[in-house]
Amino acid sequence: MYQRLGVSVLAWAVLAGGGWGCATNPEARYLSNVRQLTSQDMGFLNAGEAYFSPDGRNIIFQATPMGKSEYQIYTMELKGGSPRMVSTGKGACTCAYFRPDGKKIIFASSHLDPTLDRPEPKKPTHGYAWDFNAHMDIYEADLDGSNLKRLTDAPGYDAEGSYSPDGRSIVFTSQRDGDLEIYVMDADGKNQRRITRGTGYDGGPFFSPDGKTILYRGDRRGDEQQNLQIRLVNSDGTNDRAVTDNELFNWCPYWSSNGRSFIFTQADHAARARGEKVNYDLHMTTADPLEPGAKDAKTHVRITFDPQFDGLPVFSPDGRKLMWTSKRHGLAEAQVFIADFTPPREFR
Repeated sequence: MYQRLGVSVLAWAVLAGGGWGCATNPEARYLSNVRQLTSQDMGFLNAGEAYFSPDGRNIIFQATPMGKSEYQIYTMELKGGSPRMVSTGKGACTCAYFRPDGKKIIFASSHLDPTLDRPEPKKPTHGYAWDFNAHMDIYEADLDGSNLKRLTDAPGYDAEGSYSPDGRSIVFTSQRDGDLEIYVMDADGKNQRRITRGTGYDGGPFFSPDGKTILYRGDRRGDEQQNLQIRLVNSDGTNDRAVTDNELFNWCPYWSSNGRSFIFTQADHAARARGEKVNYDLHMTTADPLEPGAKDAKTHVRITFDPQFDGLPVFSPDGRKLMWTSKRHGLAEAQVFIADFTPPREFR
């Protein structure tokens, strides 16, 4: 989910081919042929949280149209295609994803909110915050946005959905029981059941490539999500365990294609209290249980080093490309970028 930090929407972008030279750029070991996929010239104030289609030829993402204040969902061909809105254009949207057979999409939307014509003023926030819109529900649609079908209708926030590898299940975040927890439902919306039961926000879930494990971010510290941790839970709800246990903000994890490691965003929110700028960068680590007393897995590699935000990373289906959202070189608002990806030797 494309999140907000502070009182404004995060704005991120990368300048393709600019910045450091290869000799001094530590990212060059992992990222090459970086290019920008979305821009304000396309009519987007900002754009982010993009995911690949199963064949790797298209992406689905959320963006704020110029002159508007809420995200809508778009699809676009990677080879020079024009973006196409596939949501209704009403309310707010987030968390879009392709079904593994490439024939359907899902996304969360508040377009049925009965108060859309009289929206409440947004509350000021400090640090990390996300508006858990109580009218947000998950919808299925054809690739062009037609045949829209509502999959969830429980009271409270339902969003952050993604499919299992076989396309038979959807994992998502819901506030229906008062606390934000991970749920799984059949792909048609039936048989909705709760998976996590820890106090605090649990969200951003993804099935492992074999479908047996769910990777997610969770707050077990009660600190208003300032130090989210990465967690794993079996798809049946058993063996819920931490993969990080540090004093850092760990966010938006996404599996590598082999299911043995994942990429995620990490930041030190305590920097703000020290009068320093909080920076967000991409990191990779193994999906191993923590050893007693450990804060992170033994194998941990930082991928990005830019002083501006890097987040929301995803791999292409073949693992050869990385797509993420960034704010490099002074762009005022967020956009989506892509690069050829060379895995660190520790993860090959």
